[in-house]
Amino acid sequence: MSNRIRTTFSVQHFRHKLHELTMESVVLYTFTFVLVIFALLPLVYLINSAFKPLDEILRFPPRFFVRKPTMDNFSNLVVSLSSSTVPFLRYVFNSLVTTIATVAGTVLVCVLGAYGLVIHNPKGSGVIMQVVVAALMFSIYVTQIPNYMVVTGLGMYDSFAALVVPKIAVAYNFFLMERFTREIPNALIEAARIDGAGETHICFKVVMPLLKPAIATLIVLTFISSWNDSFSPLVFLVSQEKKTLPVALSTIAGGVGVSDLGRVGATMAASLITALPTIVVFTAMQSKVMQTMAHSGIK
Repeated sequence: MSNRIRTTFSVQHFRHKLHELTMESVVLYTFTFVLVIFALLPLVYLINSAFKPLDEILRFPPRFFVRKPTMDNFSNLVVSLSSSTVPFLRYVFNSLVTTIATVAGTVLVCVLGAYGLVIHNPKGSGVIMQVVVAALMFSIYVTQIPNYMVVTGLGMYDSFAALVVPKIAVAYNFFLMERFTREIPNALIEAARIDGAGETHICFKVVMPLLKPAIATLIVLTFISSWNDSFSPLVFLVSQEKKTLPVALSTIAGGVGVSDLGRVGATMAASLITALPTIVVFTAMQSKVMQTMAHSGIK
């Protein structure tokens, strides 16, 4: 009986919402749906291409959807790098290590820096924020030469640290965390201090839980930029066994062990494997990221 009541209520609620729809709402929803479909097309095509047999990959005009799915592309991916000095899993391990270290370092530095700058408000904090805002105007490519000089000067060349340290203190990441930290009421901090909480406890137990949407956005942005970075490994690394997964794509395309045509399918499979972690991370953090975007638009 209760299930029937719930069903009747759901149907009535749906009909009520349907009657509230206007022509403007229908046009807006339709336009949004079309945009979502167009945004998903490259991902759908990538997934289909990773499972296409060679004749479908080379077919002209190309087919969007796979007709005869196969796992040969993934086996060719293993073969194409098994005969090289560095196995494919080593590239995956290097990308995971550098990306996780970059994400952890970025969150720690940005949260602690924003906490110290906003909560304690030391002398010169305004000047520091002006420098951070000024740094937002410069493209990342403008700072590549100074980054190279710093990396070589600190002796980090040809090491994982060269892929992690320059990405930790990014101006936009610190600016994002500082803006959200300013929204925390001072009364909450003072109440925690009156209760006897230390600064470490306040930072990690009081402030950080309130910054979860901003931290989730920071994790997504940092993960995507670090995971997909193919420029830094080419500049800062010499040893092949230390290079990351994006570099492996070029290695597969010109590698040995399979025919030239076989490497086409292997490249498709590697592209899918490279894209999957970013999709998983964004999907897991999607709700928090949406909260950040909604909060940034309400001032």
